[in-house]
Amino acid sequence: MRPRVRVRQFLGKCPDSSVNPGPALRLYGGMSLTGTAFLYTLIVLSVVAVALPLVLWSRIRGPRALRAVARVLMLLFAQGTAVSLVFVLVNNANNLYDNWADLLGTGNHVQQAADLGTNGTGGIALKRLPKVRQTFGPANGPGMNGVRVTQLKGRVSGVNAEVYVWLPPQYGQPAYRHHRFPVVELLPGYPGSAKAWFGSLHAQQQLGRLMRGGQVAPFILVAPRTNLLAGVDTGCANIPGTVDADTWLSVDVPMMVMDNFRAEPAPRGWAVAGYSAGAHCAVKLAVAHPDRYRAAVSLSGYNDPVDERASLAAQNPALRAANNPYVLLRESRTPPAIALYLSGQPHDGYEAAVSLEQIAKAPTTVRVVYIPKSAGGHTMALWRPQVVPAFRWLTELMGQARTGPVPPASSTAGSPHAALASGTAPRSTAARRP
Repeated sequence: MRPRVRVRQFLGKCPDSSVNPGPALRLYGGMSLTGTAFLYTLIVLSVVAVALPLVLWSRIRGPRALRAVARVLMLLFAQGTAVSLVFVLVNNANNLYDNWADLLGTGNHVQQAADLGTNGTGGIALKRLPKVRQTFGPANGPGMNGVRVTQLKGRVSGVNAEVYVWLPPQYGQPAYRHHRFPVVELLPGYPGSAKAWFGSLHAQQQLGRLMRGGQVAPFILVAPRTNLLAGVDTGCANIPGTVDADTWLSVDVPMMVMDNFRAEPAPRGWAVAGYSAGAHCAVKLAVAHPDRYRAAVSLSGYNDPVDERASLAAQNPALRAANNPYVLLRESRTPPAIALYLSGQPHDGYEAAVSLEQIAKAPTTVRVVYIPKSAGGHTMALWRPQVVPAFRWLTELMGQARTGPVPPASSTAGSPHAALASGTAPRSTAARRP
């Protein structure tokens, strides 16, 4: 009973009619890690660092030792600015670290981590909890046009972190004013930012046009923060006293979305998708909680948490087994009524996908998409072309198609790489080989 008391004590800190504060925009302004000002400052410093030796190298006066020190410092300055600039460009392209706290390992978004039991609710009657109204503001950063952000205080998980939401084009149209929309929760890899699906994978840009044309259902896209503790991957696990990441993702975030938007109820209208470590989490959440998710999409995922060296879910054998979707599916007395879309390359997700396919029993369904090694490595360039095929599959699966079966996905602009990475290349080009 004591865990329940601790949870209720935490809930008591949030008044029933409270409105959680809006996004902490200070993280994204000024000289933030991903801000334009910081990038431009590094560009200017890099130019200055190259110009200094050209101008001052032979003009330095004084003893030989002093001249040597000055020249070494100029070289170090040039190297430091160059490395910093490259890092920022890579970070902005891949959304690895969201802010300085993430990079320096000083961020902690866990206010409390009670023992919430096997289902992650701590015995709380979730339907009786009062609705929480959130304040949303525009999300800043490359590729974030149209995305909103809020700072959510998880009432059950004790996590306090940002959640990004993108609404489909139909959401504001008068014809849809009474329509409830399906939702896909988007999870990044580790390290990774919740903004990656928008800023790096361009999900809203790729899908918005297809939603307007009726080729993809109008999904609400939700990307919650998954990097909750400094320097470690939570493995989307509940670990009493450390973090309740599972509850944050599968309870607090969905409840907030359904409280604030015209979203379909869970599990019928809910799916979860991820890449790399986020793919592992997506499948684990769907297998563990078929009462909360109808489907999961995994891009280059894995089953055993130990495959991510920084995962807290691999701390001990019991925790490792409890967060391994293969073990959960194999030992489930009643096969969950979920559908899994699993894509991977040899030795990078494919074998894990096949293993799930082999043990799945109805009503569980599994679709495995083979991606050849020639499509590229474990990068955003590999996952970006897979966004549209995965959402076409979700559209058909979740009964959202309005004009018959969804046509098979085609390669983007006839690009061979896009066809290979998306799994739509001809069999002669992308034969399934282990």
